[in-house]
Amino acid sequence: MARGKRGLIAAAVTVVCAVTVLGAPGVAFAAPAPPPAPSTTPGTGAGSPPATNAELEAVRERLDTLYREAASATDAYNAAEEKAERQSAEIVALAKRIVEGKEKVAELRKRVGSAAAAQYRTGGLPPEARLMLSDDPGEFLDGSSRVSQGERATRHLLRELTRTQQDLELYAKDASAQWKKLEAGRKAKATARKKIEQRIAAARKLESQLEKEEKKRLAELEERAAYEAQTAWLDSGVLDGIDGTATEQGSAAVKFATRQIGKAYEWGAEGPKTYDCSGLTSQAWAAAGSAIPRTSQQQWKQLERVAVQDMRPGDLIIYFDDASHVGMYVGDGAMVHAPRPGRTITIAGAGSMPILGVVRPHTQ
Repeated sequence: MARGKRGLIAAAVTVVCAVTVLGAPGVAFAAPAPPPAPSTTPGTGAGSPPATNAELEAVRERLDTLYREAASATDAYNAAEEKAERQSAEIVALAKRIVEGKEKVAELRKRVGSAAAAQYRTGGLPPEARLMLSDDPGEFLDGSSRVSQGERATRHLLRELTRTQQDLELYAKDASAQWKKLEAGRKAKATARKKIEQRIAAARKLESQLEKEEKKRLAELEERAAYEAQTAWLDSGVLDGIDGTATEQGSAAVKFATRQIGKAYEWGAEGPKTYDCSGLTSQAWAAAGSAIPRTSQQQWKQLERVAVQDMRPGDLIIYFDDASHVGMYVGDGAMVHAPRPGRTITIAGAGSMPILGVVRPHTQ
């Protein structure tokens, strides 16, 4: 295990490596050499001199910031979308209740009117006069009893009519409140969408200004930063003695997630062709038979937290202080994730980014 942990790097590895790990649990990844230090050889392109390593490092940090801000906005977008779906469903349910309530009110009014008309027809004379005019006193008394029952029934209908009208008012108020929330959610969603698009556009513009050789060196810088972070994480001994035995559901979630390797990242996507980071993890667990929150921030807030030393395949690793990224642990110090726009779902070192914590679906 120690040899495998040492050999893990934060750069994405091939699908073959992923299949090897999943097919033979406990066997460490092959240990590729650390990525080479970025070359300082000038590029061959014409124009201004190539960027220095320090300048490229600043570009890398700026790109990281832009994509992290896009990821955070994506979480806000996904949360707003999820709320909008719930609120829309609630509005539909309230509208159905209002329709049913109006039909009930109409029916109750009809019944109350009929009852009142019947009482008017039989109750025009005082009871003493009706008794004197009656040929059969017994029949009169029976009729009086029925009139009394009719009056009680009418009062009951009136009370029911009043309650139904009050319910209608509450339904209307609830529907209005839900509609206001829905409109607010739509605005929040639009704001998040705009922020996502702005950050991604800024990142792509920044990358487009680099020469081919500079892009290559930038990629090397990214690989080295991830490698160094993963190495430091493993050197901490965090995985020493870890069991890492997956449950049946955890294995199913990992299997689903790793089958998506190579598919493109797309913000707000939940498959089947593209995913964002939490879209991948939530769909993987849905495929395993367990519904979990849609966003990485809600996954961090709502799911059971476990120590890094206790994590096992299928657990979710939440990254950065704002819980803006999530990957799924697959064992041997690695995780599968949808990194960012322009990248594909891949296997990476679990410690290649700052870990906020680890969470586990309740049925795991």
